[in-house]
Amino acid sequence: MPNFLQIHPGDNVAVALHPIPAGTCFAGVTAVTEIPQGHKMALRALKSGEQVVKYGFSIGHATAEIAAGEWVHTHNMATNLSGEMEYTYCPQISHPVPEPTASFLGYRRKNGAVGIRNEIWIIPTVGCVNDVAKALVRDNQGLVRGTIDGLYAFPHPFGCSQTGADHAQTRKLLAALARHPNAGAVLVLSLGCENLTHEQFVSELGDYDPERVKFLCCQQVDDELAAGAVLLEQCARYAGQFAREPIPASELVVGMKCGGSDGLSGITANPTVGRFSDRLVAQGGSTVLTEVPEMFGAEGFLMNRCIDKGVFAKAVDMINGFKNYFLRHNEVVYDNPSPGNKQGGITTLEDKSCGCVQKGGSAPIMDVIGYGDAVRVKGLNMLYGPGNDLVSATALTAAGAHLILFTTGRGTPFGAPAPTLKIATNTPLACKKSGWIDFNAGVVADGEQTLDEAADGLLRLVLETASGKQTCAERKGFREISIFKDGVVL
Repeated sequence: MPNFLQIHPGDNVAVALHPIPAGTCFAGVTAVTEIPQGHKMALRALKSGEQVVKYGFSIGHATAEIAAGEWVHTHNMATNLSGEMEYTYCPQISHPVPEPTASFLGYRRKNGAVGIRNEIWIIPTVGCVNDVAKALVRDNQGLVRGTIDGLYAFPHPFGCSQTGADHAQTRKLLAALARHPNAGAVLVLSLGCENLTHEQFVSELGDYDPERVKFLCCQQVDDELAAGAVLLEQCARYAGQFAREPIPASELVVGMKCGGSDGLSGITANPTVGRFSDRLVAQGGSTVLTEVPEMFGAEGFLMNRCIDKGVFAKAVDMINGFKNYFLRHNEVVYDNPSPGNKQGGITTLEDKSCGCVQKGGSAPIMDVIGYGDAVRVKGLNMLYGPGNDLVSATALTAAGAHLILFTTGRGTPFGAPAPTLKIATNTPLACKKSGWIDFNAGVVADGEQTLDEAADGLLRLVLETASGKQTCAERKGFREISIFKDGVVL
């Protein structure tokens, strides 16, 4: 098993692939202290103020003299980043070589859309009816029969006491979920006096099939549970007519997300996902990269891959717009890595971001889409959204992702509305939390597989999942949403 990895020939640090005792040698350098798994060791002496280079990019600067073989972390380095930046478009575009298109067994909807699940979704328009939605799910599980894969509700606290952009954002997000093709049928559940009115929701939803989407206003009926049961029975009759059939992988949309990252995320799981992304794009499919704050400091990996100046301009607006969002709230833009990230070896936001964007592979960025907007252009897309796991995973679902690849070095049990595959960065996590983890990319650090071999295995798992294999989170019934908010609550 290898001890360290120097990711790029120009790096002046190497990453410990497992806990390294003092005295271990690598590339002619001896570790002078113990180096924890995922953490960095200096490959040569660094002066105070000198740049620390990893992934071939600066991830911060030394804040003290650092000896060769010394542990490099928060005690002796810091970020270089500050506020908004200006960017120049210098295109560096490389298209993946087309590959034969694989297939999976999915559901073809009447409007031509494709789903990988045939579920009934209950979407509350306001938090006041959350418990009604949950009771309807509890009391009507008998409808999960035949080709219907499940009955789920998605509670949230909003839909009322919101104004302006937040109100519009909630409306847009919920309508996008109602259109998602993994839902064979949808019951939209309202109270009747909320800000998000029935008329507003229908307007946001646009053209819809009244057999597929049903509405219930709880204040307008004597018994909302009885009335809901009748409507859910109608939903089940409609959804039950769909059956799985062969679908080309070119119709898949896959969201890419990381959370609870560690120092191995950018070495194992994230580049595995990146190579999967390139493979799916080469077959004509689509992938979506979000977590804008975790692109800060790693723009060099992304911006010049925009397919044209128009997409580049949207990417600049997205990144600087999100920085401005932080500054408007008098928040520090670059104080991002969490305590768990730092324990796992991530020191600065540049360190985190350079690992995070590995999920985007090398394909051109074909479009940049807004929060609540759907993927319109095939290939790799960037999506406006925060780093928060639940908020960004919900946004990926609303963008049309059929499933989400979620890499993690620390582990997490949650599931988005779309099936959420958890990918471990390290083998100890995969072994310890086998009830959470669907795929172990730690085999790359263990020297058992190359990144390409791991990506091949991940592609097979994605196609199996798209064909009906449940994720760990699905088997537990873990499904939830979280909606992005910015303004006041009335």
